[in-house]
Amino acid sequence: MSPKILVADDEKGIRAALGQLLEYDGYEVRSVANAVDAIAEYEKWHPDMVFMDVKMGGIDGLEALKRIRENDPAAIVVMISGHGTIQTAVEATQLGAYDFLEKPLDTDRIQVTLRNALQHVVLREENSRLRASIESRYEIVGRSFAIRSLIEKIERVATTPARVLINGENGTGKELVARALHRLSPRASKPFVEVNCAAIPSELIESELFGHIKGSFTGAIADRTGKFEQANGGTLFLDEIGDMSPSAQAKVLRVLEDGVVNRIGSSKTVSVDVRVIAATNKALETEISEGHFREDLFYRLNVVPIVVPPLRDRREDIPLLVHHFAGILSEGEGMPPRTFSQDAVDRLSEFDWPGNVRELKNTVERILILSTGPRVGAPDVDRLLGQRAADTTSLGSLADCKTFEEFKEAAERAFLLTKLRETDWNVSETARLLDMPRSNLYKKIERYALAREHA
Repeated sequence: MSPKILVADDEKGIRAALGQLLEYDGYEVRSVANAVDAIAEYEKWHPDMVFMDVKMGGIDGLEALKRIRENDPAAIVVMISGHGTIQTAVEATQLGAYDFLEKPLDTDRIQVTLRNALQHVVLREENSRLRASIESRYEIVGRSFAIRSLIEKIERVATTPARVLINGENGTGKELVARALHRLSPRASKPFVEVNCAAIPSELIESELFGHIKGSFTGAIADRTGKFEQANGGTLFLDEIGDMSPSAQAKVLRVLEDGVVNRIGSSKTVSVDVRVIAATNKALETEISEGHFREDLFYRLNVVPIVVPPLRDRREDIPLLVHHFAGILSEGEGMPPRTFSQDAVDRLSEFDWPGNVRELKNTVERILILSTGPRVGAPDVDRLLGQRAADTTSLGSLADCKTFEEFKEAAERAFLLTKLRETDWNVSETARLLDMPRSNLYKKIERYALAREHA
């Protein structure tokens, strides 16, 4: 579809010449002779761009520019004038004009202005699509009472500067809650910076959070800005805060109290204005009693606690989540476009989903890749998740074991399988969560013949 250009000028010759030039280049053109008609035509036709004369009978072009921009702040309007002055050009720019051209109009200048302006339109549309894609990817999906209560709390808390501590099992969507808090806050236009405290070695976490200067330790080959500075004015999301080292906890507490950071190796303090949102899958009160987490830091972070419910407590949301993930994976990830039948959704709703929403999403992705035909049915779910279903059933069959030793082995197997699914089969992460040497976990995986589910 050709870009639409509106020309508004009280000189018939200018309208004809400009219209002929634009139509020759493939644009769809409409022309009007006064500012009142320009405003009306813009509201009715929604052109991609406007060329408008400054001096016309009745209200002038500057007034029309003002009214058009009030109704559509994204409007691209190029002002043209036969007797322009610097003052007029400045006023037009202040009112939001994209450019200011003087008569007689230069063909090359017009074409350059057109190309740049329409490229601006394309970039704006791409940004809107990207923003919509990001919004859908981080959308909190559900209509259950638990999710409605969660969203209501997010909306109340987001507009305040209060720190928030999000608690929930792995895969429940703690990051989505943090992003929603940022998106609805007055800091939404500023950075959202995420730090996974469990994924960063303890010896590097302080450098990651506070930055360092060149030569402050082995490997510090250049100055580095920490996450607190990167998030200045915005939101810092400290995921898995319960895994942060004691020394890093002490420094985070100081930043929360004083609002300043020190890069490693530097005595200079840097002021930061950051809203901190933390998340954990641990009971921090227990961590405090065992000496693993600072009580004073807990009270600093836990101004407003938010608990994200596990998927098993909101099963009525599973159908919505299945269709949501199928849609975004098909559109954004290039997966085959397939729909899920009601019996397939019902079958998926029967599982407990120990890995919560993350596990459900991974399962939907696997089904889209490996199933055949345009529609996924219950037989596809049974075929692709047969072992998954069998193992889930076995969790409730421990009482059938004949000996205590058989019971212990069955329980350990079910427990390990559940934990591996929660981390999406990240063996290192599972070993860390279980406080078990990774080599031991590999031995148990081999002993119990545990395997990631595939078709």
